[in-house]
Amino acid sequence: MGDLEGAEKEYVRRHHNHAAAENQCTSVLIKHIRAPVHLVWSLVRRFDQPQKYKPFVSRCIVQGDLGIGSLREVNVKSGLPATTSFERLELLDDNEHVLSIRIVGGDHRLRNYSSILSVHPEIIEGRPGTMVIESFVVDVPEGNTKDETCYFVEALIKCNLKSLAEVSERLAVQGRTEPIDRI
Repeated sequence: MGDLEGAEKEYVRRHHNHAAAENQCTSVLIKHIRAPVHLVWSLVRRFDQPQKYKPFVSRCIVQGDLGIGSLREVNVKSGLPATTSFERLELLDDNEHVLSIRIVGGDHRLRNYSSILSVHPEIIEGRPGTMVIESFVVDVPEGNTKDETCYFVEALIKCNLKSLAEVSERLAVQGRTEPIDRI
């Protein structure tokens, strides 16, 4: 975290606290998006529709009402070492723009995985933009190193954040400046 700038460091300190045990890895990733924060947040907050910007998700079914503690079954597209993930909504804060999920099951090796994603307004080249920060903690599976585990999870998150940027920026260019699809 030594190379983070002032605002980034403060957001990470405030929202992205993970207590990693000896057998876990943790990391923080940051993406700057050329779209207003309300537009980016309108995609991120949709716990029931992660496929709107996550390219590896083919389908999502939420069990029960949407709210803290809600569970979703996420079907993963072929090509990844999993087909299904069961995830719980831990936090959805529309004022601070923070979403947290925990994986509670599935046919994959991500055990005790928890992530926090926060979005923050910023100015990019004189226009409204968004800084997205995503952090995670996860167990290191038997037979893998911390570096291998972090590299794999970071690659997935980077892909999701790149897709989030593409979708958000496309909507911004189309003039979608009002929040879309609120729960």
